[in-house]
Amino acid sequence: MSKSKLYWICQLSGWLVYVLLNLVFFILQSPFKANEILIYLFWLPLGICITHGFRFVVVKSNLMKVKIYFQIPLVIIGSFINASIFYFAEFLLQKALKIEVQDIGVIDIVANVINYAFVFFFWSLAYFAYHFLMNYTQAEMKTLRWEASMKEAELNKIKSQLNPHFMFNSMNSIRALIDENPIKAKEAVTQLSNILRNTLMMEKNKLISFKDEIKIVYDYLNLEKIRYEERLNFTISQSDDTNHFQIPPLLLQTLVENAIKHGISKLPKGGSIDVNSEIKNQLLEIKISNDGKFEENSISDSGFGLKNSIERLKYLFGNTSFISINNENNKVITRVIIPKNSII
Repeated sequence: MSKSKLYWICQLSGWLVYVLLNLVFFILQSPFKANEILIYLFWLPLGICITHGFRFVVVKSNLMKVKIYFQIPLVIIGSFINASIFYFAEFLLQKALKIEVQDIGVIDIVANVINYAFVFFFWSLAYFAYHFLMNYTQAEMKTLRWEASMKEAELNKIKSQLNPHFMFNSMNSIRALIDENPIKAKEAVTQLSNILRNTLMMEKNKLISFKDEIKIVYDYLNLEKIRYEERLNFTISQSDDTNHFQIPPLLLQTLVENAIKHGISKLPKGGSIDVNSEIKNQLLEIKISNDGKFEENSISDSGFGLKNSIERLKYLFGNTSFISINNENNKVITRVIIPKNSII
């Protein structure tokens, strides 16, 4: 419904209810007189004309943009002016219809004007309250749009950092194999091409299905397996109901990469990485277990891969998701919690 249509519906219904209520009370208290009933019926167009004229003044003078402590006295003054016009227009109509009017003094006039002023004050209160709420809602929407654009810019910045970071480490893996084992180097190129193809396809997406992310991790671990040979073993297990969860692209791959870089690669005999995922309380819980030891200050020294993963979850999901890294039973356990269907 347009604002103009809503305004006229409120105008007509509001004044109609006011007139009918007063007319009912008048009929119940006084003998039926047609010419006096016309006075009450005259209130309907009169009240609409006066309030509409007041609205015209408010709009033309930009009174809605004035500070609220200036608006209040202006509305009170305007209510009394409108009430005075209403009262004297009613008085002139009584004269025109030759309705006998008892002698009234200044006190009676003031009392009537004050009574009508309350009516116009409540009309103004409703009108200003509506516009205040509308302006507040629009300002809130602008704030939300601004916050969304800031998040979008931050996420694009993170992704622009993350992709070169991933490419650099992957190319190093292939370079180490070219002279040593050309056949395995070709296999590594195939694995990398699969990863890059999926990465390019998901470039425009903030979130991808967990199923697609697992494919990338599987190719990545196979790529690293060629480089580390017997020093790296891995397993990936997941329940079928995790496939349709949405997660940030390359999030899991980044965490697995950090597990190799800061865990497996530092062990003379290497180690193993186990990736498990399941649904708990409508949340996707991913657990990455690797040999090694987690140092509390290693996050600040681990480059922007891990830090970006934490930031991306923060921007996309807020406090409903998190990443935790702890030492448990001579293993480093990385846990990721992600809610379902939380796409911005």
